[in-house]
Amino acid sequence: MFKGSICALITPFKNGALDEKAYQDLVAWHIDQGTDGVVPVGTTGESPTLDHDEHRRVVELCLEVAKGRIPVIAGAGSNSTAEAVSLTKHAHKAGADAALVVTPYYNKPTQAGLKAHFTAVAEAADIPVIIYNIPGRSVIDMSTETMAELAQVPNIVGVKDATGDLVRPITTHLACGPDFCQLSGEDATALAFLVGGGQGCISVTANVAPKLCADMQRAWREGDLKTAMDLQFKLMPLHQAMFCESSPGPVKYAAEVLGLCSSEVRLPLCDISDASKARVDAALKTLGLT
Repeated sequence: MFKGSICALITPFKNGALDEKAYQDLVAWHIDQGTDGVVPVGTTGESPTLDHDEHRRVVELCLEVAKGRIPVIAGAGSNSTAEAVSLTKHAHKAGADAALVVTPYYNKPTQAGLKAHFTAVAEAADIPVIIYNIPGRSVIDMSTETMAELAQVPNIVGVKDATGDLVRPITTHLACGPDFCQLSGEDATALAFLVGGGQGCISVTANVAPKLCADMQRAWREGDLKTAMDLQFKLMPLHQAMFCESSPGPVKYAAEVLGLCSSEVRLPLCDISDASKARVDAALKTLGLT
């Protein structure tokens, strides 16, 4: 259903407000660069500090540009089930191709709670739902057994796996079946995740190197392992630089260097350090992006 390089879009700000023009220009640029899909208002899009009106507006801005040319997977998660239901309903009404719903953070629900949460969200709107499993940010880890149960819900179609566990795509494939879409949530292991049974990557790096990320995914799909490996080796310093501080600080700085938008972030995030800027600069230069 979804495959390849799917960009977890940054949300540009200007003087504290959404920079709508810069955002829509970004989406258009991704389409031109060959990005296979986009995710508005995920973690990289600073969803925690967008109010509900801004959140909905960003999804709508993205869809206005995409116009069905590439899939739009709208971030719709929350640690409140009612809020996740509301955002998922909006994603469906706005015309998104799917909703990305994170495991509830801070609350620390049990596996039974996770199952009930995702079932409620999926049943609230007739839109494909992708589970976002990211223990590093949400503290909890959805078990393969729970995911297999949720895969039986008709419109729960896949997972964004940010566990960093390269055994996980294999066990998930065995538990959930070949039609359950598996997308990596970690750029550094994107190629290894494909080898384990994945179909693509929801990428931070793709914000600033969209063609290279898309080319790597495409090479894998075409069976050109050498090219895929060469590109992943080439991209690795940039992957690592994008997480030298809390994301999206580094990638927003890189976007500013490339003239795409301002590096402005919202508190409690702040500008990255000079040392981190130097690391990002070096990675961009190595790839010939600057």
